[in-house]
Amino acid sequence: MNQSQRPGEEQELVTDMVCQETDLKDGEMKEVTVGGQKVLLVRIQGQYSAVGSQCSHYNAPLVKGALVGNRVRCPFHGACFNVRTGDIEEYPGLDSLPSYKVKVEDGKVYVSINKHSLKSTRRVKAMCSVGPDVRHTILLIGGGPASLVCAETLRQSCYEGRIVIITKDNLPPFDKPKLSKAMNVDSDSILLRTNDFYQQYGIEVWTQKEVVSVNPTNKEVKLSDGTLQHFNQLLISTGCRARLLSCPGSDLKGVKLLQNYEDAKEIHSSSLGRRAVVIGASFIGMEVASFLSDKAASVAMIGTSRYPYERSLGPEIGKMCMQMLEEKGVNFHMNDEVVEVRGENGMVKGVVLKSGAVLDADVVIAGIGVIPNTDFLADSEVKVDSKKAVIVDKFMRTNIRDIFSAGDVTSFPLTIRGDQRVNIGHWQMSQAQGRVAALNMLQKPTTIESVPFFWTVLLGKSIRYCGYGEGYTEILFKGKVEERKFLALYVKDNAVVAAASLMFDPAVARIAEMMATGQTITKAQAESDDLNWLKM
Repeated sequence: MNQSQRPGEEQELVTDMVCQETDLKDGEMKEVTVGGQKVLLVRIQGQYSAVGSQCSHYNAPLVKGALVGNRVRCPFHGACFNVRTGDIEEYPGLDSLPSYKVKVEDGKVYVSINKHSLKSTRRVKAMCSVGPDVRHTILLIGGGPASLVCAETLRQSCYEGRIVIITKDNLPPFDKPKLSKAMNVDSDSILLRTNDFYQQYGIEVWTQKEVVSVNPTNKEVKLSDGTLQHFNQLLISTGCRARLLSCPGSDLKGVKLLQNYEDAKEIHSSSLGRRAVVIGASFIGMEVASFLSDKAASVAMIGTSRYPYERSLGPEIGKMCMQMLEEKGVNFHMNDEVVEVRGENGMVKGVVLKSGAVLDADVVIAGIGVIPNTDFLADSEVKVDSKKAVIVDKFMRTNIRDIFSAGDVTSFPLTIRGDQRVNIGHWQMSQAQGRVAALNMLQKPTTIESVPFFWTVLLGKSIRYCGYGEGYTEILFKGKVEERKFLALYVKDNAVVAAASLMFDPAVARIAEMMATGQTITKAQAESDDLNWLKM
């Protein structure tokens, strides 16, 4: 029986002939329609299989993605799905795909879908709930993607103990990357799961609660209200907080940080028709400037380098992004920095730059980096590195037994860089680490092997990025950056260590899959005009 059927429903199938058996070769896929529903049909090793056609993250068409072996990788944000089972194997996203019954008869390929699930484009994996007499408790500190995926993985693995997610936020886990890209979203639209979901699977979510200390010896945490909570196992997934401005005037009304849903709403409402200054040409800062470009009376961006993203993506892409925003009226003040925020009656009125320039401002948004949220670990003996990130091994274990960590707060060994210890603030990596932590809590040894995948959106255009480019010595381009259609290959030690693209899908998804399967892309391949190795 296929995975989206219930017993006794076999007779309620919608079946359509979708193609001839010879239409697809091995390693090929196509989108077909069954009963009005789009389906991804795949042929691997002579066998046909069919799964949902849309990525469960943001509904991208998977037929435009990269098919490698038994899995397809989404062209937009890198999520991977097993094309035989529909199971999600790499993030972002939470749900798997429905899988459908395929029959080959007389040289024709037929796909059947149950009538009751005809419109379903995603599938929640089977999960248990909390058991009545199980006393074991797993605490997950932090309400981000690592905690949520950890909780769901525990339930998918038949863990029946108590699961408690503790978050400082007013909301249960939500889609945080959307906050800088669409700041006026409704809170319900960004929740990753409904309250009914948490109740159904026995996952407790404590909002507006903060852990202030951890006692590994007694296996308990202390909350800001003075209460103690016991745990058998603990996940630290507290993420990072925005770095505060430290110049005079940084405490004036109108100086904003973007950390939560309320911040996003406030920045949006207070910037409408007003003069906005964004400090820090970071990914967050640039997305905020992009979003406000047609809403604020004026937008100014201040950065310390020549171009935005100069270190991470390189000067060519940084210059292009800067030009895109300049065309929308954003004024850039690069190679400069803020020395003072000026105010009047406690309100922001202007920003003074090191160059001597004075910019009028009603709202100042700072995006100048982040700090791991680990202050509460000060007396816990949990080891952190020089930048305050929690040190974990490939199993997401800290140096303290039964205490794990996942997400932006960690310093972990990255497989594709020879286990170099890194701190990566990617949504996708946080989810992957949450899953790995859960499996190791349950004594199912699993290592973190994910390839970092990241995206940013400016004025509706998405730049995709995979790999880890720190220390690259050269960038090789396919296409033209100035035409805003390119693939950038970052080279270090004669190998491609990262890739970025705009309007060049599914190149980055395919490179991520190559990296995931251990393939080395040589500098010679990257230099070649022949892109057959990319199978575009």
